[in-house]
Amino acid sequence: MDRKMANRKLIRLSQLKNKLATENLEEIDWVTFGVIVRKVTPQSANNGRTFSIWRLNDLRDLNECVSLFLFGEVHKEHWKTDQGTV
Repeated sequence: MDRKMANRKLIRLSQLKNKLATENLEEIDWVTFGVIVRKVTPQSANNGRTFSIWRLNDLRDLNECVSLFLFGEVHKEHWKTDQGTV
């Protein structure tokens, strides 16, 4: 993990909203980690394609979640991922 994180900045999900407002994250090599705390049953978009929505949290502040929308190949590959997975 140390090798993978070398020269990268960890931004916690609960800090993400604040960091987006105060820093230009496009200029930083950053990573975040989250736990799937809620999954919505796969939905169909107006164009007929199926997608998933995950609610992610870093378990520091349960009121601060990030919604992650999965489309296309990412949805096909990961839609069965269990709630509680990091």
